[in-house]
Amino acid sequence: MPIPQPLYRILLVDDEEGICFTLGMLLKKEGYQVESASRLEEALEMIENSRFDLAFIDIMLADGVSGLDLLRTIKKSAPSTQVVMFTGFPQVASAVEAVHLGAFDYITKPVRYETLIAVTRHALSMKALSDERERYRANLDAIFRTVTDGIVMIDMHGRLAHFNSKAEQFCGYRHDQIGTDASTIDFGCGGVCRAALQEALGSSTPRELRRVECRTSSGKLRIVSLSATPVAESDGTTSGAVAVVRDETELVELERSLLRRGRFHGIIGSSEPMQRVYTMIESLAGVPTTVLINGESGTGKELVAAALHGCGVRSRGPFVKVNCSALSEHLLESELFGHVRGAFTGAISDKIGRFQKAHGGTLFLDEIGDISPAIQMRLLRVLQESEFERVGDSTPVKVDVRIVAATNQSLTEKVSQGNFRQDLYYRLNVVRLDLPPLRDRHDDLELLVAHFITKFNGKLSKAIIAVSDDVLTVFRAYSWPGNVRELEHAIEHAFIVCRNSIVTVDDLPQDLLVRVPETASALKPLVRSLSVASAGMSLVEALAASGGNKARAARLLGISRMTIYRQLGEAG
Repeated sequence: MPIPQPLYRILLVDDEEGICFTLGMLLKKEGYQVESASRLEEALEMIENSRFDLAFIDIMLADGVSGLDLLRTIKKSAPSTQVVMFTGFPQVASAVEAVHLGAFDYITKPVRYETLIAVTRHALSMKALSDERERYRANLDAIFRTVTDGIVMIDMHGRLAHFNSKAEQFCGYRHDQIGTDASTIDFGCGGVCRAALQEALGSSTPRELRRVECRTSSGKLRIVSLSATPVAESDGTTSGAVAVVRDETELVELERSLLRRGRFHGIIGSSEPMQRVYTMIESLAGVPTTVLINGESGTGKELVAAALHGCGVRSRGPFVKVNCSALSEHLLESELFGHVRGAFTGAISDKIGRFQKAHGGTLFLDEIGDISPAIQMRLLRVLQESEFERVGDSTPVKVDVRIVAATNQSLTEKVSQGNFRQDLYYRLNVVRLDLPPLRDRHDDLELLVAHFITKFNGKLSKAIIAVSDDVLTVFRAYSWPGNVRELEHAIEHAFIVCRNSIVTVDDLPQDLLVRVPETASALKPLVRSLSVASAGMSLVEALAASGGNKARAARLLGISRMTIYRQLGEAG
């Protein structure tokens, strides 16, 4: 029974119309769509305008034209079309040439029905397989083109079979290397990826490599991750392996950058509270908004102000600092706004104030909560109008200054008590940045300690490499009322008295040790023995607590080692 094939189109080319008619009827009976042509020009026009799956071509056409010329044209313009040549005068030479040019088969006339149908089905079956392979290849090419990772394939013999443009660009693969044993290809990169491919092929199991160093074809060092997977056929055999190479250099650099945020514009700390501070600084850096930094003494308010300036568009301008609590009202007024000669006793020449010095940049007003009502009024005018008058002068001076203020006090309480202008508070507190105390960021202690070790080794010409675990336990148990500044002073003190390469608990300041809470149970005996001196420790007690170490006993008693020797001599 005929098998309907409505999608297959067949072209018959023969100058004998009877043959075209007979063969056409037989093929139509099988369900194929058939068209015929008797001359080369007619056949060429039909091929140009239509798609055919199979063409039967007589090797000798009218006027001595060779059907081989038509075969050449078809294989050039429509290579997926299968071609069968037939002739009434078979010759070995013409048959060989036809097959060489791409003909699927070569049959002789008269064509028997069984031969015609068998050849047709076989040719169309092969075309279906060829089309499927082409679709697979086209899909694979499309995938390879769109994937941003490098893809490399080897066949079952370990030969390079395919690669995408990313692998070509990244690794340096060339198309003339396809079919070459992949293990022999050398790009000067060590061949880690190709070795993983060979392992996946040989073991028939996936191979994963995470973040290995790789040198590109240009010699640049990159960090890549690789996934090599064997290609399994339906019968379970392994026909090759494919590797996906992902360049993670930028991701690694980003991760390292995030880790480096433990140091942000001179600020030390990688804890979550400090990450929030860094994010806020970056958000505020590019805007002219006034910022109020609130934090306990020693939390690094000046460093944050400098970071706000350094991150922003004003970083090329001046960063001017004023400690408002360090100056009297009149001196502060002159410092901020400047004065003219003769404005007051001692004003022997004109003076430029800090506002003018900060023009185009940032003015940091530290301890803003301590300024007098008169200075508050003048500061409010500058914030509102961006202008001021120097002391002793009535000429307005225009300035472009960003104000960053800081305080360790509660300005809301001072406003409620009538000691701070509410309108100035609102002007200053456009955005408030709260700095966490050190007791809320103990995760940063090791980073800070490492920073101060480096700092004081340079400052004091020491070679201290670390602090002991006991010291870190004390640091974690302590509340640090003086915050980072107190930690810095404690470590400096320890550096001065330490005679070894590692700072130990007995190198720490006594006033710190006596305030370590009892919750530091693991250190309770040691801390207690080291802090008895503050309660009137005797020489004998100090020597007992220090295990007979006279230098340590002297530090416990707060006296010199020579005094210890003298007292021991007198006692003897």
